[in-house]
Amino acid sequence: MNQPIQINNHPFRFLLYLEWILLTLAISTSTFPDPSPRFANQFPELTIGCLIIFGFMGLRLPTGKPIYKIIYTAIEIILLFITGMFGGRVARLFPFIYLILVTRSCLIFQLPGRLVVTGLSFSLFLMTLNARLPRALPPQAQERFRFITFNTALLFGLSLIFVLLLMNTVLSERQSREHLAIANEKLRRYALRIENQATLEERTRIAREIHDSLGHSLTALNLQLETALKLWQSNPEKAQTFLSRAKELGSKALKDVRQSVSTIRVNPLQEKTLEQAISVLLEDFHRANGVSPRCFINLDYSPPPEINIALYRIIQESLTNISKYAKATEVILALTSTKKSLRLMVQDNGIGFDIQQNTTGFGLHSMRDRTLALGGEFKINTTPNSGCQIIVDIPL
Repeated sequence: MNQPIQINNHPFRFLLYLEWILLTLAISTSTFPDPSPRFANQFPELTIGCLIIFGFMGLRLPTGKPIYKIIYTAIEIILLFITGMFGGRVARLFPFIYLILVTRSCLIFQLPGRLVVTGLSFSLFLMTLNARLPRALPPQAQERFRFITFNTALLFGLSLIFVLLLMNTVLSERQSREHLAIANEKLRRYALRIENQATLEERTRIAREIHDSLGHSLTALNLQLETALKLWQSNPEKAQTFLSRAKELGSKALKDVRQSVSTIRVNPLQEKTLEQAISVLLEDFHRANGVSPRCFINLDYSPPPEINIALYRIIQESLTNISKYAKATEVILALTSTKKSLRLMVQDNGIGFDIQQNTTGFGLHSMRDRTLALGGEFKINTTPNSGCQIIVDIPL
């Protein structure tokens, strides 16, 4: 059973207002004289005082230690017992005050405590009902009163059970909404943390690539230029060869810089559709590697922008890894969508790798984190000398 709601005051204001309306009617009724001496209100001031105290107790429901809740409920029961025994018309016409006791217990206790309070409420009602029954009546009239008493008790008992079940349902639904809100907030924070971690890892990877590729190119370029300067007067033809090589290294360094800038761009799609952006990636891959990937795209439903960017980055990272490590001669890219999910598959026939020994790659972590941040599933199927297959399933 769910834990009771921890509150500092009444969680359902409309119920509190309803309680006050009903108790106001009960107090008003207790001030009128009853024509039947048997049901006369013997102590109207005491009855009114008990009802007022009972009503104000609804403003502050107990929390914390169970003993405070038990004392609070015991005081309520005593007030209702006094009202029932001496309230006259109030006890006969307003048994709903016992329903108020049950609703409050649902806001205070767990299920066992709620059942105990419900049983006590029913017992108080029976005591009040029996205390007001006439004692000297003909047998036929007594049978009739017993029948009416039984039906009244049965109806009131069913009413108590209905209120108990209704309050349990309402409170369970409220707690479910609260738990769902907490879970959504945790998920949002987790997604933000994953996004920040993926961004940090991506920046680290880009910094490493700049150091490895651009740094190497610039170092080699510097050596070529120094050698050309030394040979410029003694051997101009050989110096020309070093200058040509330096120009090639400069072009490669410029390409590396442009690729790094393209990688860290905030919105890589830039008003292009996902299909157009993928086409540009495949063209760049073809020019760089001489391999023309086969592409199959079937998007019946256009994904949201955040999913488009994540897919673009995953495809970009996959093609980068294939260019650097796979030595592949064939690449297949498939992207399909349904009403409920979207699947991306990137496959090559390269040298593959041992997934157990390659668990620290920035690219693989980045792709996996992007997928998990969208609630998706990331899979890698690869073995040495058997190519690699990356599958990404993202719910829509």
